[in-house]
Amino acid sequence: MGTTEREQLEVDVCIVGGGPAGLAAAIHLVRRARERGIDPPSIALLEKGAEIGDHALSGAVMDPRGLDRLLPGWRDESPPIEGDVRHEAMLYLTRTRALRVPYVPRIASHHGCQIVSLQKLVRWLGEKAEALEIDIFPGFAGAGLLRDGARVVGVRTGDRGVDRDGRPKPNHEPGYDVLARVTLLADGVRGNLSGPLIAEQRLDEDRNPMIYAAGAKEVWRVPEGRVAGGHVYHMLGWPLAGHTFGGGWLYEMGENTVSIGMVVGLDSPDPRLDVHAALQAFKAHPFVRARIEGGELLSYGAKSIPEGGYWSMPRLAVDGALILGDAAGAVNAMRLKGIHLAIECGIEAAEVVLDALARDDASRTALLAYERRVKDGAIGQELYRVRNFRQAYQRGRLRGMLHTGLQLVTGGRGVRERYPAVEDHLLTRRLDAWSAPPLEAPEPDGTLFLDKMSDLYYAGTAHEENQPPHLVVLDPDLCRERCGDEYGNPCERFCPAGVYEMVDDGDARRLHLNFSNCVHCKVCDIADPYGQIRWVPPEGGDGPRYKRT
Repeated sequence: MGTTEREQLEVDVCIVGGGPAGLAAAIHLVRRARERGIDPPSIALLEKGAEIGDHALSGAVMDPRGLDRLLPGWRDESPPIEGDVRHEAMLYLTRTRALRVPYVPRIASHHGCQIVSLQKLVRWLGEKAEALEIDIFPGFAGAGLLRDGARVVGVRTGDRGVDRDGRPKPNHEPGYDVLARVTLLADGVRGNLSGPLIAEQRLDEDRNPMIYAAGAKEVWRVPEGRVAGGHVYHMLGWPLAGHTFGGGWLYEMGENTVSIGMVVGLDSPDPRLDVHAALQAFKAHPFVRARIEGGELLSYGAKSIPEGGYWSMPRLAVDGALILGDAAGAVNAMRLKGIHLAIECGIEAAEVVLDALARDDASRTALLAYERRVKDGAIGQELYRVRNFRQAYQRGRLRGMLHTGLQLVTGGRGVRERYPAVEDHLLTRRLDAWSAPPLEAPEPDGTLFLDKMSDLYYAGTAHEENQPPHLVVLDPDLCRERCGDEYGNPCERFCPAGVYEMVDDGDARRLHLNFSNCVHCKVCDIADPYGQIRWVPPEGGDGPRYKRT
């Protein structure tokens, strides 16, 4: 396999990832080139999902700032907006009550924002890109970077038709080598290309480690007249205990649909962390239940969220490549927003790439202009104002709220200019050092409350069974010999898709992977307490096929 002949495609720009950052970069490259009166660069955009939008999931309440810059006049082009935010509230939940928080700072307000399905928005952006004659290749996962020394010179896509033992099947097709003058890595949270590049070139040196959260979401169709539309609720407190950062949301979308979800910090000390169980418990709260009971579940999904913010963003430029969007950590955890920042990353990258191509100079020195534009422009200014927000909660909710209050009156500073952070999995406590009661989720009833396997049906996930597992456990014996006693095999709980299962195998228990369940959230890659799980892309086109997420 090492000497396999591969077809090559030569382009000016290779973009990995068909999310908001990658599509925005592609669209702006073409539109801006035409505005400058030059020929647009040749572009190849690779997307691992079977179709653009299949792997896109967010809450989502979108700040329109990004689209206003990318596509002026977009509101007149039939965008897939679920509604404008007409009413918003922050609620603190007890087990039975929803108490309205009397003051929400302006910096956290959603006034002027739109409720969207990211899946539908991304598909719409994909149509805009295709109308500009941009070459989009869905079903092609980036398997590795092509190098000339330390310089990135393109991307190798994954092979198709390889069996679980790594042998070619009759339908075997080697991946392509996409050679590019500049490569844009918009490969999402914990990107399988950007992540190793960050580690290899130490782009996160002197940065805080990234802090992540797991988000799980359901979309419900509810009876006529149940919701008014345009109402946005964010909730703290129950069912999460004070030691775990996170909360829930309920967004009233169009067509009598409701988006609900839970976000749970993966820096929780709780070894029994389970975002799916938290979502089911959340639905049992009277405030939420009253809005969705008697409705019909339409979709389910989950993903990881990079919440570390300003001090956790890596350096973004290397020789031949830039890092964009979620892969760059461009998320405002206080505002619960990243879509507009991802779009703006794409815009800034496109501006710098056009200049680099014109000068025939894609060195790191030339591409550093992108890093400066991100840091000094609207993206960096927004993230700097909340630079210490998320780290403050690594020692509990109460302490975090006190620090947040101080940060709000000191321009984001708090008690020091830079709060430190600890890598998520290092904060997970061992069972013998953890005595807090577990989160209580309602028993599945098959209608309102679902187990993971029942919910998974609504994610539409599917994988070719006879292929190498895309979840690599470096030492499976560790799961049996240590992890069960020390942490209770937390992968069985923190995975929102039921991929990991400890099964009896005669005299011992062993780890079994239901890898075809995977929704590509990458929680396992982040939360494993030993750091021994690696997510790599499966065959292109595999994974979830989200709807209205």
